[in-house]
Amino acid sequence: MCLSVPMQIIAIDGFSAECEARGVRRTVSLFMIEDDEVAVGDFVMVHVGYALRKISADDARTSWQLIDEILAVTAS
Repeated sequence: MCLSVPMQIIAIDGFSAECEARGVRRTVSLFMIEDDEVAVGDFVMVHVGYALRKISADDARTSWQLIDEILAVTAS
């Protein structure tokens, strides 16, 4: 199963972005979404170091809620 997680862009350098989610920072490639305009503060779905698509802050929040629910069920 593949899983992408929402991360917020905190810095951009060309086709690379520094992104953060829950205190974890990662360098993420923006190459796969080069046609989307992204800016610092935007949210993107990230899988294995690549941003797959830009999402809204509400979608990011909803995604984390669902991930938390899945983790809670699998932990018990």
